[in-house]
Amino acid sequence: MAFEFKLPDVGEGIHEAVLVKWLVNTGDSIKEDDPFCEVETDKAVVELPSPVTGTVLKLNCEPGDLVHVGDVLIVFGDAGETVPDTDGKPSKPAKKESAPRKTIPAAKAPEQASAASPAPPAKHPPRRPLATPHTRALARKLGVDLNTVNGSGKGGRITDEDVEKAARGEQDVSKSAERSPAAPEAPAAPAAPVMDGEIEDTEFGQIERVKISRLRQVIARNMRASKDTLAHVTHVDEADVTDLYALYKKVKQQVADSHGVKFTIMPFFVKAVVASMKKYPVMNASFDDASDELLVKKYHHIGFAADTPEGLIVPVIRDADRKDMIRIAAEIADKAARARERKIKLDELQGAGFTITNVGAMGGLFATPVIPLPQLAILGMHAMKDRLVVKNGEIVIRKMMNISITFDHRIIDGMAAAGFLRDVIALIENTEMLMLRLV
Repeated sequence: MAFEFKLPDVGEGIHEAVLVKWLVNTGDSIKEDDPFCEVETDKAVVELPSPVTGTVLKLNCEPGDLVHVGDVLIVFGDAGETVPDTDGKPSKPAKKESAPRKTIPAAKAPEQASAASPAPPAKHPPRRPLATPHTRALARKLGVDLNTVNGSGKGGRITDEDVEKAARGEQDVSKSAERSPAAPEAPAAPAAPVMDGEIEDTEFGQIERVKISRLRQVIARNMRASKDTLAHVTHVDEADVTDLYALYKKVKQQVADSHGVKFTIMPFFVKAVVASMKKYPVMNASFDDASDELLVKKYHHIGFAADTPEGLIVPVIRDADRKDMIRIAAEIADKAARARERKIKLDELQGAGFTITNVGAMGGLFATPVIPLPQLAILGMHAMKDRLVVKNGEIVIRKMMNISITFDHRIIDGMAAAGFLRDVIALIENTEMLMLRLV
């Protein structure tokens, strides 16, 4: 008997997803729990497992389609079985009517105005290959130039499978040579938005109309909701991280050699935050607006901002108070890598009571991070710089770092936020005391 598989609720608050790619074809046999497709949710790319053993009778949508919870994705059954009609067709993104293209005629000299021939049409830059941000990230990882790949997807869109075939040398590139020549795709900075839009002419010049990724849409909504809901205030202080940096340099290679883990200074900050939360539990809380109650977490799940090609994702280190720094460093490296590949699991992105973001790698003096809802605070780590400071009455060069705490002033007073940050800094500056506060 035919079984219609409808998109389930794959995560808290997620009502729709985009089909990334099918892992099966019509007529394929499939076993229960075998993955049959990948869908992109608000936060991650998720494989969906088959609930039955049988044959794939019908694929009800195409890669790139927007699918809502309850829409029929696929139909399973017995080989040769008739597929029933279904009204559960997935929604497809509405196509916007392109605004009329406006051009300004080229300026003409007065004596030539009457006899001038029509100006030749403007030459547009060559179109970039059609591919999703996920596929572009995969191409960069595998070293594949998308300009040489022949897309097999809808409208000539390049799929992950096309990229993988090209990487193995199996891709037919005969049609690719017929494209307009274009410069090879240069590797983008990790957080740089991937541009892939239509060129339009306006009265001021050309623009590119770019459809932002689903992740970026979610980030935009969440950031706006945070700013509309919370009373953001940022307090900044500085820390002398000279001793911390020396300890980090000393143990970095030892940890790599003995545990195969890339060690950073982030675990020190995770532990300092957790230790300070025990004195300031309001920093590990959320606020229930409906009941006017403060929800204080008795667990210590710390989120950290991970930069990906499509935007910031916040994986979570669960029970950070129960883990040593080496294990925390290993989790950070693993989850950050899988976040960049959009392979991280949904439950690894949920439940954080507090977030740490390290913007120091990009330089700058300090920043004012936005608090992720429903949390009440976020700590910002900034660049470590050598500065002239007065220590014991003498001017010396020390490695200094600005550290910020952005907090919800509706719930957290400035004295509490400043005290919490001062406690974190005291532990960062005194690594021996930090070790004593680890339990």
